Amino acid sequence: MNNYTYTIIDIADLDNVNFSEVHETSAETIRKSINGTKFVMEYSETPSFVTDGTITPLATLNHSEALELMATEDWTSSDPLA
Repeated sequence: MNNYTYTIIDIADLDNVNFSEVHETSAETIRKSINGTKFVMEYSETPSFVTDGTITPLATLNHSEALELMATEDWTSSDPLA
């Protein structure tokens, strides 16, 4: 099991992410919610943009919680053509 932390963040905060501090490499590699209003970030150590309050996560999850959330209709389309 991994020990990463996952945070759900409002898409409006995307420009404040320092990708050198998280596992995703760019805005193109993030996982967005179906409606495009949120995204998820994964990291081992809490990034400075979270600790300094630049970004306030909407939720902080462990691996199993993140998997559960990603399986919901808010994050995974039921449309096989999507």
